[in-house]
Amino acid sequence: MPQIVLGDINNIDGSVQRKVFAFLQKLMQSHERSGLHIEPMVGSADSRARTGRVDSFWRAVLFEITDPDRDRIFVFVGAYPHDEAIEIARTRRLTINPRNGVAELSHAPAAVANPVPPAAVREAPASEDPRTLRARGFTLDDLTDIGMDADFAGGALDVGDEDQVIAYAQTAPATWQGEAFMDLATGTGLSTVRERYALRDEVPTEGTDDEQLIAALKHPAARMQFAFVDDNEELRAAIEAADFAAWRVFLHPEQRKWVEKDQAGGSFRLTGGAGTGKTVVLVHRARHLMKQSPTARVVLTTFNRTLADSLTEQLRLLDPTLALASDVGEPGVFVASVDSIAARLLHRHRSSLDSTADQVGPVGRVLGPRTSEVFGRRVDDAWKNAIAVGGAALPPDLAVPSFFETEYSMVVLPQRIRERDEYLRVRRGGRGVALNRARRNAVWDVVESYRAAAAAAGSADFEEKAAIAAEVLTSEGRSVADHVLVDEAQDLTSTRFQLLRALVEPGPNDLFLAEDAHQRIYGQKIVLKNVGIAIVGRSRRLTLNYRTTQQNLHYALAVLSGDDFVDLDGEPENATGYRSARTGPSPSMIRASSVTDLYDKLAEQIDEWGGGKTSSIGLLTPANKEASTLPRVLGERGITATFVDNAGTAASTGVQTMTMYRAKGMEFADVILVGASAASMPRDYVIAQLPEGDREDAVQRERSLVYVAATRARDRLALMWVGEPSSLVPMPDPDSTS
Repeated sequence: MPQIVLGDINNIDGSVQRKVFAFLQKLMQSHERSGLHIEPMVGSADSRARTGRVDSFWRAVLFEITDPDRDRIFVFVGAYPHDEAIEIARTRRLTINPRNGVAELSHAPAAVANPVPPAAVREAPASEDPRTLRARGFTLDDLTDIGMDADFAGGALDVGDEDQVIAYAQTAPATWQGEAFMDLATGTGLSTVRERYALRDEVPTEGTDDEQLIAALKHPAARMQFAFVDDNEELRAAIEAADFAAWRVFLHPEQRKWVEKDQAGGSFRLTGGAGTGKTVVLVHRARHLMKQSPTARVVLTTFNRTLADSLTEQLRLLDPTLALASDVGEPGVFVASVDSIAARLLHRHRSSLDSTADQVGPVGRVLGPRTSEVFGRRVDDAWKNAIAVGGAALPPDLAVPSFFETEYSMVVLPQRIRERDEYLRVRRGGRGVALNRARRNAVWDVVESYRAAAAAAGSADFEEKAAIAAEVLTSEGRSVADHVLVDEAQDLTSTRFQLLRALVEPGPNDLFLAEDAHQRIYGQKIVLKNVGIAIVGRSRRLTLNYRTTQQNLHYALAVLSGDDFVDLDGEPENATGYRSARTGPSPSMIRASSVTDLYDKLAEQIDEWGGGKTSSIGLLTPANKEASTLPRVLGERGITATFVDNAGTAASTGVQTMTMYRAKGMEFADVILVGASAASMPRDYVIAQLPEGDREDAVQRERSLVYVAATRARDRLALMWVGEPSSLVPMPDPDSTS
């Protein structure tokens, strides 16, 4: 049976996608099927070029390769109107780059908006722009030695303007060449580029010409442009899920490396800014691990249920045949939030949670002597009530629930503090609020009240359940997973990390964490070694943004400026080297004179962007109240909008309104941050109630929230506010503010 290799799938007209799938499906069964009309081209530039009949108007352009293992391989490079398809098949060639062994499709580059013609670029003296590769000491030989086309490389030497770099990269004769040029243009060294794209100095010459071409198609750099398809469901997903197809099929060599690399040393951490493809790597890695071992128990988890549901959806799109487990511990990929995993484990081991005369049970080891019942409904405002009952000696600056939530999750639970004297002696690393002995005693009075109320209700909070579940697994000495993959790890707490550590035995390919310190909007600052996860020396960073335009990325990164971020290794985290391969308009800054004026301008902006008839526009607000109000006020102005709450799913039509928190993990073509005013962000009324030592971190999380919201936009971004803009919102020059 023939093998299909997908080349360019982005040019398939939506009206013909199903017909293309049917054509390729038949081709996978046999190239001799009636109606396919696979025909060679007379006088073509490449003797392997073929066309095939999709229907009476559309024809597929293919290259036929003899494969000793699969009979034939057909490389599909697009579907075009009949005459255009014939011309393309006659003039394009599937070749092997003689410098590095990468398969490339030689053809005229696609037109881009305002491209920089190579000849025009070469005329610019190098001295005019110190940002150019030539001014930085690169030569034509440097670029051609790694395999860049000489004409493209000649023009690349003299491009310095950032927008022109992006535009020029899109004219590259091969995908990898454009990406490698952008890496060099943004400061990456030549040796790093060689390693990143696996650009070898020697090209393999063993086997027939066709066998060499097959090997070239499998080169990591070639697989940015060509993808081998294994079955019909995979083919359908690639052809019909257009918004997913680009990363679903074509991985950057750096992404593919971490998808497939055997982490023999143990736990691994992948970092990267918003939109750099960390989640993509995790989803592909889950599939890769199952391909390696079909009976493996793979856990794919994240911070909350909404993000877990998104991971499940992406897995199904990636590979509809992939086995999804129905419970943790079963073969297949099990996808759920960390809290859901904890609850499942506690229910499974419900009978063994209590203490016996001979042994303290999991509940007792975490919470001290109390009932083992933990499934009762948690009391609302539990910490507020505990402060009211047990906080008589508490200093006013500590009498806020958020202080206790943090102290409990960062100090008490991770170190299994059960008694007052233990708390009086314990180290409180990472806490900004200093406590002397008297203040510790007052804090413990409240903790005792909190635990007593929970015991009476037979309940436990999420942090406690994670700690108890970790104790259950530790006491049994048995893991329930072979591999654990974690998304949005920066938002997890210490006890949740302890549970993740307990899910899988330490060893090769055990824990794979994806995180971005800049997106920490929930969790506290945590150092992994303090929760039993050793990763030092096994961390890497992704820097290429696939979602956001360069203009929007610049703006989002400006939100982070002036603050110091720390990663899960406890090391400083910066955004140096982040870049986008896309360009677009600069973000719009829109000031309103009143709330009514804000709503009017919001409706006008939505109309300008297409009227909100699709779900591609997201309106993100700092708080739930504002988001839930927008559908009504926009409806009065003729705009259909849907409010998406924390438990809801995104609507398929109409503008979507939600909080910035709810938008985590989502993306839209266009985004408006509504209510970016000084009165709304940061939430001074909340921060002012915190102890002095907790305020700086709270403000940083608010800053990260704005960064997360701004990076939800693929194409266009606007910010609107009444009065003065928030101090967290960078302001461009006054001329760009309307």
